[in-house]
Amino acid sequence: MIKGKVAIVTGASSGIGQATAIALAKAGARVAGGARRTDRLAILKTEIEKAGGEAFVQKLDVTKKADCDAFVDAVVKKWGGVDILVNNAGLMPLSFFKSMKVDEWDRMIDVNVRGVIYCTAAAIPHMIAKKSGHIVNMSSIAGRVVFPSGSVYCATKHAVTAFSEGLRQEFSQRAGIRVTCIEPGVVDTELNNSITDAALAKFVESTKQMEALKAQDIANAIVFAVDSPHYVNVNEIMLRPTTQER
Repeated sequence: MIKGKVAIVTGASSGIGQATAIALAKAGARVAGGARRTDRLAILKTEIEKAGGEAFVQKLDVTKKADCDAFVDAVVKKWGGVDILVNNAGLMPLSFFKSMKVDEWDRMIDVNVRGVIYCTAAAIPHMIAKKSGHIVNMSSIAGRVVFPSGSVYCATKHAVTAFSEGLRQEFSQRAGIRVTCIEPGVVDTELNNSITDAALAKFVESTKQMEALKAQDIANAIVFAVDSPHYVNVNEIMLRPTTQER
């Protein structure tokens, strides 16, 4: 189901995005990776091509609609369409609301919500035109469970979960576009590096003690959903470390 398809992965320079891009390429997809760190994207492209895959990379800031449009246009020009969109780019600068980290809130909302909407808006007309496609949105356990210090982050991930269901209702039956919402628990990635609230130092340390999920685990879940038969719409995948309580 994946071989020969064109897949776009945002936030592809590291972590889940990088692992997903490589996994999709190994499954036979032509993969376009977008992110802000072009040096990391170049490494990703080389790795995919050395393994015999096809890759395209371009700088992408998902908070800019023009960037999202230009990225998708470049992919369509190169490969003729878009079959799979993985909206992975995201930030998690957790903080207690009383810390009033407004700049962090704004950036998080721009990346986690607007970025998902902008990239989807750029890609979905191409899917509608051929009445097929698959949109994978990266939510989180935080899209279901609210916790202290996560009020704004959880709000962004609740938004992604709701947006995914709205897309499913609008496009799956009418246009053959499948939608999957991925909701991971604690994953060993760079996400915690964006936490600047000193009050969360113990929390960050506690996650390091846990046997967290690996980026590859999430990539495997995405491949499973995308590789399912066309009549199977895997709407949600929630996965936690075995030792994670909430």
